Amino acid sequence: MRHIFLVAYVLILAGCTMGPDYQRPVVDQPDSFRYAAEDARDTSNLSWWRQFQDPVLDGLIHEALANNKNLRIAAANIEQAAAVLTQVRSPLFPQANYGGNAARQRVSELNAAPIPGYVSNPQNAFQVFAGATWEIDLWGRIQRLSESAQASLFATEEAHRGVILSLVASVANTYIQLRGLDEQLLIARNSMDSYGEAVKLFELQFKYGQVSRMTVEQARTRFETAAAMIPQFESQIAQAENALSILLGRNPGPIVRGRSLQELALPAVPSGLPSQLLERRPDVVQAEQNLIAANAQIGAAKALYFPTISLTGSYGQASEDLSDLFKGPARQWGYSGSVTGPIFTAGLVSGQVRQAEAARKAALLAYESSIQSAFADVENALVDRIKIAEQIQAQGRLVDAAREYSRLARLQYKGGYVPYSTVLQAEEQLFPAELNYAQYNASLYASLINIYKAMGGGWLAEANKLTARPNEKGHNEMSK
Repeated sequence: MRHIFLVAYVLILAGCTMGPDYQRPVVDQPDSFRYAAEDARDTSNLSWWRQFQDPVLDGLIHEALANNKNLRIAAANIEQAAAVLTQVRSPLFPQANYGGNAARQRVSELNAAPIPGYVSNPQNAFQVFAGATWEIDLWGRIQRLSESAQASLFATEEAHRGVILSLVASVANTYIQLRGLDEQLLIARNSMDSYGEAVKLFELQFKYGQVSRMTVEQARTRFETAAAMIPQFESQIAQAENALSILLGRNPGPIVRGRSLQELALPAVPSGLPSQLLERRPDVVQAEQNLIAANAQIGAAKALYFPTISLTGSYGQASEDLSDLFKGPARQWGYSGSVTGPIFTAGLVSGQVRQAEAARKAALLAYESSIQSAFADVENALVDRIKIAEQIQAQGRLVDAAREYSRLARLQYKGGYVPYSTVLQAEEQLFPAELNYAQYNASLYASLINIYKAMGGGWLAEANKLTARPNEKGHNEMSK
């Protein structure tokens, strides 16, 4: 038996692995980002959400990383992929088994030859045995399957990192959106209160004949316009709270608030090069691992053209008497080898090879597409931040001008130089300008969040430490 296993080991060492070895494809990539910020800082490995300096936001992100259901599903998928790798890799090693049986049988003594006296009737039979089988991976089929399964495991781990990436960005974005809606709701309520005071004043003046009914109704239109906006903002706030609750792994409900939008610190623009996205972005790394898995499947398919060599051995004891089962004469053993290979398969093997090659082409295109999408995501996020900042500056000037216009219009109205419609016209420009200004401020924070999301980064490792990962130790041992 030792000689047979030694020969098999030599054959394995001399054997060849079918199919192409993986080499990373050469991709066309820009040298730098067109809209990279000059004051960008290397913050890719930091927990960037802490730059907002809002402990409430920090707590919400930690809670989401610990309790989010999609993140737990992704963690369970990693465990499943690790188990598949263990299963696929197992044929590389001998498979041992054991068994035993016991039987008692009596044969009929009628219409049959006489049974000799030394033969007992009924008869007993006892047997215990151990066996081993080993498929010699001479052509590397199992090695390629293991390579594919390991790449699939790594791809699943990258999918888990991708969920972390999206989750942290979604929690931060939803929280910023919520604080922006809070700001807009406050503007609407303050405006409604101010317009309500004006309505009361004009109704009193109308009562004593100082103003016309038209002036009263003009003032009321501003009040009702602001009043109509409040339920809309309250509905959007409730929906944002519910969405954030689901991200946190809670049932829908209220969300505690931290700093206001004006009190939040503005995170720095992260620095990075296009080439770094190939290592940072989970979706890009996942696409490459899928390509590696598909590449390995070609070799596994091509190995089916060649024979399969297997060794089988068994050792056991057999006896008619249980008391004699473990005595020397009851010993039995055997070993054998087998070779099976295809002669005519009507395209079964060639079809699998072509299928694997086509799958690799699709995986390669998906990999190249993920890289281009990553570049576009970063460029879009960078230019979005720049243009939103420009919008905020212009909108701020518009708000200042509208406030001054409204102030002067009221002064002229009180002096009797212009009708109230002039005041109404000024306020019609100020109210939406203030709402848009609050919205643009929230969008600026969101644009920076999207930059961190688009660039990926080492902060994912820090976030990964905060996730609830059952059986983490066992998984790490398997992945090694």
